[in-house]
Amino acid sequence: MLLLVGLGNPGPKYEKNRHNIGFMAVDRIAPRHGFGPWRARFQGDAAEGALGGEKALLLKPRTYMNESGRSVAEAARFFKIPVSHIVALHDELDLAPAKLRVKVGGGNAGHNGLRSITAHMGNDYKRLRLGIGHPGDKALVHSYVLNDFGKAEMEWVDVLTDAVADAADLLAKPDDAGLQNKVHLRMEAAGFAEVMRLGARP
Repeated sequence: MLLLVGLGNPGPKYEKNRHNIGFMAVDRIAPRHGFGPWRARFQGDAAEGALGGEKALLLKPRTYMNESGRSVAEAARFFKIPVSHIVALHDELDLAPAKLRVKVGGGNAGHNGLRSITAHMGNDYKRLRLGIGHPGDKALVHSYVLNDFGKAEMEWVDVLTDAVADAADLLAKPDDAGLQNKVHLRMEAAGFAEVMRLGARP
């Protein structure tokens, strides 16, 4: 069984924040792949379904970003899901806007949601890193991630989360390179090649 965890903060105040792009992505995956209704479980919102013929659970922790690992650990224990079958979808400052990279393990780069999952589950889970770009100054990072995407940014956010939803069944193979490539080609076809190359806003 796969456990796909969207990282974000709960409630309408945070809904459109850059930090919440993980929530946005799993919200697209659920209807695209016919997942059941969202239910309050595991200190979060969870939906059951299948990806590429494999059972899967979508999870949006309601513990706030810094305690995401509590929710993940509870769901993983309940379904006996090994860490290698956990996928975290999260915002990535070190990637240009509209870019996607998939990796297993590695550092948490100051991301408190990842740090919390690692503390509870170990480090060998998969990350779908959704690029949001960097404000250019470390002192601005906190307010940058907790501010809403701008109207122009939402154009690529919509396409990126949609592309991730379309390609999500490749997580079951797993075909990480194929998923990355499929999303990249979709972003280029939608006219966001320059955004990904330069980190510029459209």
